[in-house]
Amino acid sequence: MYLEPEPDTAKRMRKMHLVAAEQLHATPLGSREAWGWRGRTLSRPVATASGDGWLRLVSAQADKAGGKLWEGPQEAERLMPPAVPRPRLRERHVWTEGEYGYLAELYEAVTTPTITTREPILREAPALDGAWWDGLRGALDAIATVSSSRVAVRQEYLDRAMPEYLGIPIDTAAPVWTTAHGDLHWANLTGPTLTVLDWEGWGIAPAGYDAALLHAYSLLVPDTAAEVRQRLGHILDTSAGRFAELVVITELLQAVTRGDNLELEEPLRARLAYLAAQS
Repeated sequence: MYLEPEPDTAKRMRKMHLVAAEQLHATPLGSREAWGWRGRTLSRPVATASGDGWLRLVSAQADKAGGKLWEGPQEAERLMPPAVPRPRLRERHVWTEGEYGYLAELYEAVTTPTITTREPILREAPALDGAWWDGLRGALDAIATVSSSRVAVRQEYLDRAMPEYLGIPIDTAAPVWTTAHGDLHWANLTGPTLTVLDWEGWGIAPAGYDAALLHAYSLLVPDTAAEVRQRLGHILDTSAGRFAELVVITELLQAVTRGDNLELEEPLRARLAYLAAQS
């Protein structure tokens, strides 16, 4: 999804990916690589005795390895209902080498491509039919019903960040909390057949968070943004949904201050003005 990282990180991750493949009895296929943010993850297609798969390697400083993000996919495998289309997790392997900890996850292969490849932001309208949108709506409704102690968004963050980044008077108490995927953007969705990828960060969030995040990442393509609002209107066209939009705008405007998603700043502020005028 992201560009190849700096050479030392790329070399280390490629070496450890081969170690992971050996541990999980997998053979890398071809030269395709999928990098995560700043080289934190590296994924490649592999062959195994039970068929083709997808091997994802996660790394972190050894003292920060483990916890919520590392357990997310395993918990999703255990708790997510069949109505949520996702790659099934076959095996995992955890180890430490030097100053880094590693998590290798072997998934079943997903042959349908992601809608965007290098970034979460949508830049051209995807060709998605009604069945795809119905599947997404059903998946989000099913995710919202899952009971979990995992947390994707914290009320403490809302209390601190919403006044700072929105710049408007606002009640920061989320009206409703439900379970969310937590990172629902176009690089984590496949099409024309729907699969929802990347289950690291799922957990409790303000109701409507996933729909609001997908809408925000669609703002550079107004027709698709309008379709998100129309297809997921049962979520977004509610007071909880509008609050979730403000939460997402807060997070993305904060990211803008760090130099990320700069092209979204203007449409995010326009959407903020619209939502503020509706309140």
